[in-house]
Amino acid sequence: MARVHNFSAGPAVLPAEVLAQARDEMLDWHGSGMSVMEMSHRGKEFESIIAAAEADLRSLMAIPDAYEVLFLQGGATLQFAMVPMNLMGSSGRADYIHTGEWAKKAIGEAKKFGSVNVAATAEDRNFSYVPKRAMWKLDPGAAYVHLTTNETIGGVEVHEVPDTGGVPIVADMSSHILSRVMDVSRYGLIYAGAQKNIGPAGLTIVIVRKDLIGRAPANTPTLLDYKVMADGDSMVNTPPTYGVYIAGLVFQWLKRIGGLAGMERVNRAKAVLLYDLIDGSGFYTNPVAKEDRSLMNVPFRLRDEALDEKFLSEAKAHGLIQLKGHRSVGGMRASIYNAMPIEGVQALAAFMTDFARRYG
Repeated sequence: MARVHNFSAGPAVLPAEVLAQARDEMLDWHGSGMSVMEMSHRGKEFESIIAAAEADLRSLMAIPDAYEVLFLQGGATLQFAMVPMNLMGSSGRADYIHTGEWAKKAIGEAKKFGSVNVAATAEDRNFSYVPKRAMWKLDPGAAYVHLTTNETIGGVEVHEVPDTGGVPIVADMSSHILSRVMDVSRYGLIYAGAQKNIGPAGLTIVIVRKDLIGRAPANTPTLLDYKVMADGDSMVNTPPTYGVYIAGLVFQWLKRIGGLAGMERVNRAKAVLLYDLIDGSGFYTNPVAKEDRSLMNVPFRLRDEALDEKFLSEAKAHGLIQLKGHRSVGGMRASIYNAMPIEGVQALAAFMTDFARRYG
């Protein structure tokens, strides 16, 4: 059966060669006579897998030694709670920048643990832009500033790291981590669910500056304390072993294709192709301010919404799937994560051009 071009926002497409390697190693990983799914997380085989995955991620992102890398569970959604539990500290206060649906969820969860100052919001323009730094009204007593650096639903991306005057920036990078070169040292903590650019759902990556951990209250549940998890090398309980293994294969794939600099060149080419088509068509529109458009998630609408179902049906017939926009905003959305080859975006562009010709 031929593989489709899967534009799902997540769980998302994985590199074909990674899937092929996982298939070949499914029953017998490196002569061990076991599948990775059958291994003890305390055995030397899995210890080598998780150590290599961490080393490759550190290499790809140039993560300084002053940061811990944690392989956790619960998705980015659990981090909405773990971040304030661990980082709010004695001040009990934090700043949040409201850029869309995922920022809204993070804000709502943080309010359960302390005082949240929404320092800036893009709600006035339906979350179609990133509020400029000059608009932010930060709380000088805040323990951190939280940013959702790519809004999967709205297709809005933070492209420049803001100056917060030394207050640690916490970034939810779930939907664009590893998509381009980023300076980890500008952040206090980075977190990301794996199911977009890293691997299967079930694994969560947290990259946290060491001086920020160890502040959780004494009644914090054991598995929700960053320091406990760091001291236990992410294996206080059984980690998501197969997710870590697939992530490690993805990290190796990224290194083979030129690292994050090479990946960024491909991602920018894919995004330019799609945005240029939309802007020049007269048939499709994208609502996001051009300077804040995401390289990963491209929402768009047809001029005549009555054609939406026909568009989706015909696209599926052409092997182009998961293009329906999020239920909260409607329209269409093409998620063009790292593993989406440029050929997939070219196929989508060709279909969109033909569809507009026939129905425009």
